Amino acid sequence: MRRHGERRLWALAGALSMAGVAVACGGPGDRGASAAAPASSAAPAPRFDQEVGLPDGRRVGMAYVEGRGLVERHRGADKGVWSAPRLVYATATDRCESLTLEVFDRTVAVIADWGDYCYDGEPPMESLAAVGTGDLTRWDTKLTTSFDGWTEVAPEGGSGDLVFTRPSTERLTRLRWGADGFAEVEDIPR
Repeated sequence: MRRHGERRLWALAGALSMAGVAVACGGPGDRGASAAAPASSAAPAPRFDQEVGLPDGRRVGMAYVEGRGLVERHRGADKGVWSAPRLVYATATDRCESLTLEVFDRTVAVIADWGDYCYDGEPPMESLAAVGTGDLTRWDTKLTTSFDGWTEVAPEGGSGDLVFTRPSTERLTRLRWGADGFAEVEDIPR
């Protein structure tokens, strides 16, 4: 009888421990929830892999979501409610370690990579360049496959255009983005 009671006690302790883990981690499949809920009835702040602020006070956050791809959320300068999660790029491929968000005036540029064995140091298989402007409800995206990934994004002159680059000893690979969207990838020999 005593042994049965101990098993029950251990089972209850294990269940409570797992419930604590689920609450702290946001539950299964809820990568966008924060670990700690605020005391008020307001929704918890989302958890991002990368988050940036715009000069006008708005904020943008992005997260790799396993089995889905790259998800974006944003909020206004009034520090109001975060937007609903928006899928910017869908893929089931494993994410790579890095995610880059850069702000240029009222434009947000993103570099994100996916690939099998990225965690082991293999290069990405999918490299995404994305740009959001205006109210951030629409994102221009350009996927480059079988490519080592973009390393930098910078504005070009005062034009408002952006240039994504990847330099190597043999060539400069670049991708321009402007008012008409993305151009074709250029490989320029050195």
